[in-house]
Amino acid sequence: MKGILGTIAFATSIIAVSFASLANAGEVLDKILAAKTLTVAVSPNYPPNSFLNDKGELVGFDVDIGRLVAERIGVGVKYETPAWDIITSGRWQGRWDIVVAAMAPTKDRAKIFNFPATYEYTVIVAAVHKDSKATKVQDLDGKLVGALAGSMSYDYVSQNFKKDELIGVPNFDYQFKPGQIKPYETSNNGLDDLRIGDGKRLDAFVSEDSVILDAIKAGYPIKQLGSGLMYGPAVIATLPGDAELDQKITEAIKGLRESGKLSELSMKWFGRDVTTAKQQ
Repeated sequence: MKGILGTIAFATSIIAVSFASLANAGEVLDKILAAKTLTVAVSPNYPPNSFLNDKGELVGFDVDIGRLVAERIGVGVKYETPAWDIITSGRWQGRWDIVVAAMAPTKDRAKIFNFPATYEYTVIVAAVHKDSKATKVQDLDGKLVGALAGSMSYDYVSQNFKKDELIGVPNFDYQFKPGQIKPYETSNNGLDDLRIGDGKRLDAFVSEDSVILDAIKAGYPIKQLGSGLMYGPAVIATLPGDAELDQKITEAIKGLRESGKLSELSMKWFGRDVTTAKQQ
């Protein structure tokens, strides 16, 4: 998500099969059509994908995507905001029908979920203090670099990311090798250390570009170094067993992409098009 990949211990394939039994062919779609409502799980606090605005309303890119998918199925929409570990466990117990929460499609997760559509790409970038002498990401070789613990960014900087584990990831290279990596529980903590000064507590912080750009917009004395290090696909997830529902979702996202609506929503919430990836 979170464009987050992390290192999560998933259930065995035997348990995954038991999850699949929760949804027989057509059963979930039949339920959605009967209730005239698609129930969508989103992350509760992940702007600009999904968050509460000043009026207490749930808004964001993922929220709009869920609504438009429901419209294309021909039903209304309602939202649930479960914890991320509940979402990724697969133990949904019928509380929601699909997840639109920038989930990274890993091979481990594919044992539990289907991924009927990719709708976003998370861009991982490096940031340095504005006084940094670094001019390219290769200048971070041997430096102290921070990243969110358990994230795709952390896997990248630690060079512990196995390219074949993430389904549909565009080709990328490790462009630098840190001398030391500092994990953070929140991105804000890492950015706060970086803002203190060049090399004071960190030489660089690696994160999703939306996190870095929001910090710059908020006045942090930092700057992005270079372009995207890697692009991680974000998908809509369903439990296996209802091919008809998956097909509806695939067709909905395809239609939104071809009509330009997907890019339009991306510009609305991100100020740029996050629905495509640049090949390296």
